[in-house]
Amino acid sequence: MLHLDQLQVSLDSEAGTLRPIDGLSLTLKRGETLALVGESGSGKSMTALALMRLLPQGGRISQGRLSVDGLDVFAQPEWQMRALRGGRMGLIFQEPATSLNPVLRVGAQIVEAIEAHTALRGSAARARAIEWLARVGIPEPARRVDDYPFQLSGGQKQRVMIAMALAGEPDYLIADEPTTALDVTVQAQILALLKDLQRERGLGILLITHDLGVVAQMAHQVALMYAGQIVEMAPAAKFFASPKHPYGRLLLQALPGAKRREAPLAAIAGTVPPLWQVFQGCRFAARCDRAQPNCQTSIPALKPVSAEGADHQVRCLLYGSPSAAANVLGAALNSRGAAEASTRTAPAGETGQGAPQLLQVKALSVQYPLRRALFSKSKLSVFKAVDGVSFSLEAGRTLALVGESGCGKSSVAKALLQLLRGKALMQGQALLEGQELFALQGAQLLQARRVMQIVFQDPFASLNPRMRVQELLEEGLLALRSDWDASARMRKMRQLLEQVGLGASALQRLPHEFSGGQRQRIAIARALSVEPRLIVCDEPTSALDVSVQAQILNLLKALQAEQGLAYLFITHNIGVVEYLADDVAVMQGGRIVEAGSCEAVLASPRKTYTQALLSAAPRLRPATEPRLPG
Repeated sequence: MLHLDQLQVSLDSEAGTLRPIDGLSLTLKRGETLALVGESGSGKSMTALALMRLLPQGGRISQGRLSVDGLDVFAQPEWQMRALRGGRMGLIFQEPATSLNPVLRVGAQIVEAIEAHTALRGSAARARAIEWLARVGIPEPARRVDDYPFQLSGGQKQRVMIAMALAGEPDYLIADEPTTALDVTVQAQILALLKDLQRERGLGILLITHDLGVVAQMAHQVALMYAGQIVEMAPAAKFFASPKHPYGRLLLQALPGAKRREAPLAAIAGTVPPLWQVFQGCRFAARCDRAQPNCQTSIPALKPVSAEGADHQVRCLLYGSPSAAANVLGAALNSRGAAEASTRTAPAGETGQGAPQLLQVKALSVQYPLRRALFSKSKLSVFKAVDGVSFSLEAGRTLALVGESGCGKSSVAKALLQLLRGKALMQGQALLEGQELFALQGAQLLQARRVMQIVFQDPFASLNPRMRVQELLEEGLLALRSDWDASARMRKMRQLLEQVGLGASALQRLPHEFSGGQRQRIAIARALSVEPRLIVCDEPTSALDVSVQAQILNLLKALQAEQGLAYLFITHNIGVVEYLADDVAVMQGGRIVEAGSCEAVLASPRKTYTQALLSAAPRLRPATEPRLPG
């Protein structure tokens, strides 16, 4: 058993002393999965770092005790932690691009973990590393074991991180967003692998994720976290059937899907409060739709819900009695229905018949040259990432490009944005507003980039770590909107940050001061800053929790309705496709194998590959969907 009791973490910052974790207690049993869920900034990743004693500079454990099978972890000297980290407790980090050593081959990094925590050495350790790469779904593992991290896609780097964490054969695994960068089929494979290891070895898993579909599929227990505290703890079945805390209910209502396509998602207003303040009442009160006057002045305790027993606990003043709980949820349901009715709009992206094509792609091919050995006489070979892809996109519509990692989706996006010049051979035709993209140079290419922007998958890699948010946003405005003066630029930047839920106070902060989800919001704000007509979205919501995802999807739909924006949306989240997309194109092996309207493709897929993609996507099944009184 892994038992954490009253953990408190303090973190020194320019704003003062933060308490990202305040009085956190949880228990993880061998052979079980405990899911820690909540918004970005709630303290989930900091919990993972605290458990491994890997807090950032200025961070310290103020109080609390961590016991792993009776061993007091926080009392161990640092030299003994090497055996615990990776051996007893494994950790999968949230951002593989920053967690893998860029100058070491991935195989060497896995071998290091194997040799540190098992009896295998040399060739035997290398063979085990190749075996783990195969188990996590890396194609051609015997060849890819000698690749460097930059040669792998985002999803492949995440799989390497998973292999590294499992290679030490730990008793407990702390998985911080382990499937965020993975497509649905590989995600299903990884989740099945974790379940198999759990059955075989009694692996205890602390699963940190914002994907409630994965939680419903994997978790035995759910701990809902907000502003450094657990606000609800329950068996997974009870949590999804009847969430008790208003925060949990709102999170479930924020999930996208076909049924909610015609109305804005129930995004939670505001953001997680700053954690350097001294709280006088409930930390969620400012955002709660059922807040009462005493919620602002009384601090709630985590206690059992009387109607449910000791295994379902909630931190909420509204649950003084069973009748109060029923009244809260019933009133909340009625208010939600009224809100949805008042905000119901026509689906975004509906255009008239015969609308002009904003983007036309015809027989696009992308080939990457493969390196050959020094002094080799063989001809330079190429890898064909995209093979004859054709599609069109009208203004005001959304085309979702879906498929497994490595199928060529991101290569299509980068080719259209002219980010592969000098790196790859591109053939075919791409017309943006009638202009041939591949022929544009100089000022014409600059003008095209004002029309078409991109939101990259990895926000940490796409934001300059040395530039403050104001500089990041203003860089594009200075290059592409020279007609705006300084005051107009500042107004635009403040407006954008408010739109994406960060606020103007973020302008003077650096990227490392934000969570992964907050960094992605900055990247989205930067893409929107020059007012483009087409945005290529490469997994833009994969790093976001469901409430922020709802805000972003609502924002994208609103901008589409107001400005006629078009989106080329690359994603593996089928719920997002159902909610946002007008058309879907399914890619496999560099080709589009099935395309059509969103309703036709998702309701009646004809290709076996499409059927497999849809069946692998984790969903909240009817048995786990919330049942609210009313």
